[in-house]
Amino acid sequence: MDQTTILATVEAERLKLCDFLDTLDTTDWATPSLCAGWTVRDVVAHLTTPTRTTMLEVITGAVRALGSFHRMADRQAHTRAAAFPPADLIAQLRDTAGSTRRMPGSAPMDPLVDVLVHGQDIARPLGRSLPIPVDLAVAALDHVKANGFSGAPKRIANLRLVASDADWAYGTAGDEVHGPAADLLLAVLGRPVALQHLSGTGVDVLSARLNHA
Repeated sequence: MDQTTILATVEAERLKLCDFLDTLDTTDWATPSLCAGWTVRDVVAHLTTPTRTTMLEVITGAVRALGSFHRMADRQAHTRAAAFPPADLIAQLRDTAGSTRRMPGSAPMDPLVDVLVHGQDIARPLGRSLPIPVDLAVAALDHVKANGFSGAPKRIANLRLVASDADWAYGTAGDEVHGPAADLLLAVLGRPVALQHLSGTGVDVLSARLNHA
């Protein structure tokens, strides 16, 4: 995907998520997401940060979080979730859906991966459907498979991943993990909920890695 296509796709997926969020009620917003320690509201708050965070804020936030990006992101999400009601968070996400701005230091594909995966972090615990288009799941897999920051390489080391709904595979040897590209993406990024949709001799290996991370 070239950068123009990525930007247009990010905008479309953000707007699709906003339309989905418009249908949620108060109980839904307070439901625990697939992200440990985050409610649905926290996840949405997190999604509003990349287009609003400056390099100075990243530096000062990292210092306060003792150098941990994940701790910084956690603090940002909780702070914004407490500061804005759901309607405002949706409006913020919608208003900047087409923004070219992203978290300092991130790659052009990162906002797309974020909105796709965090959409599942929200929808699946609610028992709701928010399908990831197969071509986008494959593009996201290609981006994260060797991304050390995401933790993917350690999770899938010596495994062969094979998509059941696309002409995509990764890894030349080892126990195989088969399944829909969207579920492979979620598993590669540490979501155990996707394991139930996967098969193959490598599922037990992957499960052990996800559940002991």
